[in-house]
Amino acid sequence: MITYILFIFGFFLLIKGADFLVDGSASIAKKLKISNIVIGLTIVAFGTSSPEFIVNIFASMQGNTEIAIGNILGSNIANILLILGISAIIYPITAKKNTVLKEIPLSLLAAAVLGLMANDMIIDGAGFSGITRIDGFILLSFFIIFLYYTFGITKSDKDIVEEEIKVFSHFKSVIFIILGLAGLVIGGKWIVDGAVKIAEFFNISQSLIGLTIVAIGTSLPELATSAIAAYKKQSDIAIGNVVGSNIFNIFWILGASAIIRPLPFNISSNGDIAMTIFASIVLFLVMFIGKKRVIERWQGVFMVTTYVGYIVFLVLTK
Repeated sequence: MITYILFIFGFFLLIKGADFLVDGSASIAKKLKISNIVIGLTIVAFGTSSPEFIVNIFASMQGNTEIAIGNILGSNIANILLILGISAIIYPITAKKNTVLKEIPLSLLAAAVLGLMANDMIIDGAGFSGITRIDGFILLSFFIIFLYYTFGITKSDKDIVEEEIKVFSHFKSVIFIILGLAGLVIGGKWIVDGAVKIAEFFNISQSLIGLTIVAIGTSLPELATSAIAAYKKQSDIAIGNVVGSNIFNIFWILGASAIIRPLPFNISSNGDIAMTIFASIVLFLVMFIGKKRVIERWQGVFMVTTYVGYIVFLVLTK
């Protein structure tokens, strides 16, 4: 029972830890005269992805690779179908041209590259399927290219919304960073340990826990950011946050996880990679159906309904 309580409380620590870490680091960066847009693209972007990152690091170190891979795939599917779906229901989401023609296809490419890397047995006839350390370095190389592209568009796109940065005293900023790191580490450890115990107790796969409970829990920062942005009618932030997070998840988090410890891949997870690719294709096609570059409310309902159907399918088959 204590393990399950810590598992639930771990999500609170993880999310609050990410908030504290971002606020403290951004405050120090602001005092060092670093521009808001650079802080937003680095500290804030990495901070909102830190829950998935920490969970994956612990899962990789402990050899719970099904949770590590399931967390990323589940988060990416939830980001598009659940989070963008809910955001579009709150207020129709309008995407920028760059997002439609470059960033969404890049998130689709990330999922496709992952599918190719993970299927050594099918593609090469190897005796082992997994994301190796070499694969991890390749994913990180893609991530560096994505960062280069992101900083490039800040110079040409005048419509980019800068982050609002809160400034605190140096002492308070350092305390925030320490509390944030502690929350992330402790929360991440409790979540992974709890997920393993739940899987063992109910005799279900760790993959199912990673794809559902852990994935949705670690995606809560993106849900909050996108839903609030949609409510404030800042739709470019809502969709940019989700698409950017999906690219971060595969190229940065899975890449780093694989370098720490190669991730064995279960061929049964190909269905989840296919669903990740499907979700990205749906997002891309929605941009050309109905109002151009707009996710309308009825499309948001379709996306959320599809996600619920996927979860039901997982529970019945995993």
